[in-house]
Amino acid sequence: MKISVVAVGKIKEKYFTEALREYSKRLNRYCRLEIQEVPDEKTPEGASAAFEEQIKEKEGQRILSALKEDAYVVALAIEGKRRTSPDLAAHLEQLTVRGVSHLCFVIGGSLGLSASVLERADEKLSFSDLTFPHQLMRVILLEQIYRSFRIIRGEPYHK
Repeated sequence: MKISVVAVGKIKEKYFTEALREYSKRLNRYCRLEIQEVPDEKTPEGASAAFEEQIKEKEGQRILSALKEDAYVVALAIEGKRRTSPDLAAHLEQLTVRGVSHLCFVIGGSLGLSASVLERADEKLSFSDLTFPHQLMRVILLEQIYRSFRIIRGEPYHK
């Protein structure tokens, strides 16, 4: 299976880069992983809601242009479906059984995802009601994908 992550913005902190490198290395046993960054837009302090929507739409157009047509798209969004780790593993396994060979997770910028990206998504997934920095969310996502593969294969992984 090919797994893509399309994320807004760059990773700036070395500790996030190292964590992502580690999980990417671990995931190589289970899938072909591709991480694609699209540029973020600067949001000025006190920006109006309308201006923030314009920013989300610009970032959204960049995300949409990065998505492959054959990809099953999972948008990470607070309003998405929540899953436990075993449930996520079972869901990923079921997608594979259904013939999905390219799974793409989308992580928005600081303002979230545009309506057009949410519309394009085949599903929305929520990790929490909490808001996480997009850089940290990448690490959390890769860890959960790794955990899912370990669960699917019946390999030990701490709970």
